[in-house]
Amino acid sequence: MNDSPKEIVVGVDLGGTNIRAGLVVNSAIVKTGKNCVPMGIDNGHEVTDTLIQTIEQVITPETKGIGLGVPGLVDRERGILYFIQNIPAWKTVHLKSILEKQFNVPVFLNNDSNCFAVGERLFGHGRSSDNFLGITMGTGLGAGIINNGKLLNDANCGSGEFGNIPYLDSVYEDYCSGKFFRTFYKSSGEELAQKAFQNDSIAIKAYHEFGKHVGNAIKTVMFAVDPEMVILGGAIAKSGILYEKAMREEINKFPFPNSLQNFRVLFSTIDDSAILGAAALYHNAQN
Repeated sequence: MNDSPKEIVVGVDLGGTNIRAGLVVNSAIVKTGKNCVPMGIDNGHEVTDTLIQTIEQVITPETKGIGLGVPGLVDRERGILYFIQNIPAWKTVHLKSILEKQFNVPVFLNNDSNCFAVGERLFGHGRSSDNFLGITMGTGLGAGIINNGKLLNDANCGSGEFGNIPYLDSVYEDYCSGKFFRTFYKSSGEELAQKAFQNDSIAIKAYHEFGKHVGNAIKTVMFAVDPEMVILGGAIAKSGILYEKAMREEINKFPFPNSLQNFRVLFSTIDDSAILGAAALYHNAQN
């Protein structure tokens, strides 16, 4: 009989379009909740209310704490959000204090891509590498950096924001996230993926172009960080088979052959690594 105490934590992934929460018991998700992120310029209170409702779907009286991943910059010590690109109304939000008052448990915040990387380090491909990037491609483009086995302890929670690096006529995020398909093909990545799997030539072309852009983004990352591995996650990573060849062709043009010898690009096989990584924020704080 296993008498080890249960560690019960809520992990929350606040994405660009959905809020997902999971009740994590000893590193396993046993219950999930989900709501859409309210859209609109003046939606700050609506997002907060929806976030609370989503957590209420999974939290139990035995819950020890809440970990939250958000798509933007965070003051991790004080739990303040300063810049959330997809939620314009959230300028400066003291989210830690709001949630601790609501649920009476400690709350820990970090960037959502950082949480994805931590989740991969603990439960996914990242277990085999001490130096890698977890790149998320969905509504936007972000990355979490694992250095010497731990999440990079940067100054302002801003490292890994490669999506804002200038590229072509804009920035990488406009070419390596769902924005690419909406801007250039007036469709969602999911809709085009379905058409591509049905041999639609325009959809196949779209994903080939997308793969070239992603390959260029990864080359830029390699110049900056020189990782052993890149793990791709997020909604668009699930269609990786459609753009992997074009992506790898671009990566193989990297000018330093030695950097490519053992370099790997893998697609995440964990559906809920961001939730698990967010929950791990609580465990990290206890150590």
